Amino acid sequence: MKATVLKTRAAVFGTLLAVQALYAQETALVYPKTKTVDHTDTFHGKEVADPYRWLEDDVRKSTDVSAWVETQNKLTFDFLKSIPQRSAIEKRMTELWNYEKISAPFRAGGRYYFSRNDGLQNQNVLFMQDTLQSEPQVLIDPNSWSADGTVALSGMAFSDDGRYLAYGVQDAGSDWNTWRVMEIDTRKVLDDELKWVKFSGAAWTPDSRGFFYSRYKEPEKDAAFQSLNMNMKVWYHRVGTRQADDVLVYERPDHPEWGFQTSVSEDGRYLILTVWVGTDDRYRIVVKDLTEPYGLPFELIDNFDQEYSFIGNDDTVLYFQTNLEAPKRRVIAIDLRHRERENWKQIIGESENALSSVGIVGNMFVCEYLKDAKTQIRLHSMDGSFVREVEFPGIGSASGFSGKRKDNETFYSFSSFALPPSTYRYNMITGESQLLRRAAVKFNPDDYETRQVFYSSKDGTKVPMFICHKKGIQLDGTNPTLLYGYGGFNISLTPTFSVSRLAWMEMGGVFALANLRGGGEYGEPWHKAGTKLNKQNVFDDFIAAAEWLIAEKYTTPKKLAIQGGSNGGLLVGACMTQRPDLYGACLPAVGVMDMLRFHQFTAGRFWVDDYGSAENPDEFAALFKYSPYHNLEGGIQYPATLVTTADTDDRVVPGHSFKFAAMLQACQSGTAPTLIRIETRAGHGAGKPTAKIIEEAADQWSFLVKTLGMNPRLE
Repeated sequence: MKATVLKTRAAVFGTLLAVQALYAQETALVYPKTKTVDHTDTFHGKEVADPYRWLEDDVRKSTDVSAWVETQNKLTFDFLKSIPQRSAIEKRMTELWNYEKISAPFRAGGRYYFSRNDGLQNQNVLFMQDTLQSEPQVLIDPNSWSADGTVALSGMAFSDDGRYLAYGVQDAGSDWNTWRVMEIDTRKVLDDELKWVKFSGAAWTPDSRGFFYSRYKEPEKDAAFQSLNMNMKVWYHRVGTRQADDVLVYERPDHPEWGFQTSVSEDGRYLILTVWVGTDDRYRIVVKDLTEPYGLPFELIDNFDQEYSFIGNDDTVLYFQTNLEAPKRRVIAIDLRHRERENWKQIIGESENALSSVGIVGNMFVCEYLKDAKTQIRLHSMDGSFVREVEFPGIGSASGFSGKRKDNETFYSFSSFALPPSTYRYNMITGESQLLRRAAVKFNPDDYETRQVFYSSKDGTKVPMFICHKKGIQLDGTNPTLLYGYGGFNISLTPTFSVSRLAWMEMGGVFALANLRGGGEYGEPWHKAGTKLNKQNVFDDFIAAAEWLIAEKYTTPKKLAIQGGSNGGLLVGACMTQRPDLYGACLPAVGVMDMLRFHQFTAGRFWVDDYGSAENPDEFAALFKYSPYHNLEGGIQYPATLVTTADTDDRVVPGHSFKFAAMLQACQSGTAPTLIRIETRAGHGAGKPTAKIIEEAADQWSFLVKTLGMNPRLE
């Protein structure tokens, strides 16, 4: 294998010339001239230039940035519209997307609820039923909230008695939500309006008179989309009152960087505050006994050393998922009457597979594990003893399994790369799965195959990768291949169904998904191996995946594209600057591209847990070494690149992509197109309407058809 890879690397540079020759046959693009500024920052004695600092300004406030966006978009969309296959790709994508999508149902307040999309609706509609056989009734239709479909339902919480629904409204993809309250029987939306809510749900009290939630104070004028999120507080809102009258429940002004997630135990006795400070799964736990009106909250866990995720309780005994002395996690019990650590009890021990989540349904622990990045569900009794494992039809991902202690049923969905979602009812008593419905997508799943391989990274670490494509392809190096990755924040990538990926495979493309270090596929050690000073491991894993696909003759560099979003956008940016010879095209989406300044905007400060901070000398050196914006160099022939971002992204502010695209265009010495596509009235991805999703995916696949030299047969 080693000799094969070395030969492949030698051939890479020859194929790069072929890629550049492909574009040389056409008129080179003339990029808008982007002004530069004489700005430098000094980090630990080193001066670092930032010539495009002005592109960090909010596009809604800066006429210069707005004009730059308009000019760049014109160039990009003119290029995309000129691709002959563009309209056919969008047409086929629309046909595939046009199928009924129904989520797994869940039970709340005595009724069943599920979301449904008739095919091309911009937003899913929330339905309810009294029984599974009842005629579904529309409860909330977000499509009526805006003409362009950019206002979305972003969160829900039902009162225990089924009378009220608290729900979040998301506008233009922003992380900021406004929460409202509906009286379910009458469908009346009450006057309650809770603003400046971000990263928070709602937790009802058992009397259904109100709920707990967390929010930030109102940002200064014109700073909502860029200012740091600090000083979150926990409030109690009583139905029918003004937000100004909400009761402050908990705050920590001595720690303005702390955040709070609220939950109320199923028996209604305890308010559990999960205190977080970043993106690592390391939490403090604060508890308040709601049966004692004048009782003060107390700290059950007073440090951020480990993960403690609240699962449920039996009276004074609280159950937590934790990585304490268990890197792949386990379940423990803490009795509030004897809460000293020596009294904690293990309920379910650490497994060979990573435990990703736990719930209590039907008086059993429902434990979701990842077995080589595939879903595994194991049921345990309340004393921790193993009961059974849920069987699934092949390689794929399952989601759902929610419910209450008294429920004897739960619901889940199962899908894979070429297997559309199927919804099941699961009998908690018998262990039987009953198929409720299977999505009817206009394609034949039997035409595709999925396999999992394990390849060696630079340091010898074995890394799993899923590969899916049409049956019968030839391993002759001619297949256009799309390699996707993420590699961060303990997030695991599993095999799930995607219409856009299906459309890619229909066109003859191979899809590969690499489970890089930095994710959560193998527990905390796998995650930590891809963070801070170890972040280069993630890029090495991705580069090794590309080299493996080439060595195994799935593809060649001129036919290979890489894709990733958010932290995955950083992945693509870092890999294309480190190995520009290895790819024919790159699709970095909403990426973190300036690793020296990310922590100065909105939620960026949370990411220090994974990335480190330029304020630390050692971490600065590591960040500067791979920061995509800072590692672009003049005189390099970079692959064809389509950067994508959105004007209302207040998670990863669009200035990251703006600066990277401007620098890339200035440094590009070859003729491969380097473009940026900036979506309007959209954010980091959540709540994006169907129409915008289809348009963006069609643009990306059209870009790959053009730049990889594909000639797909489009029906």
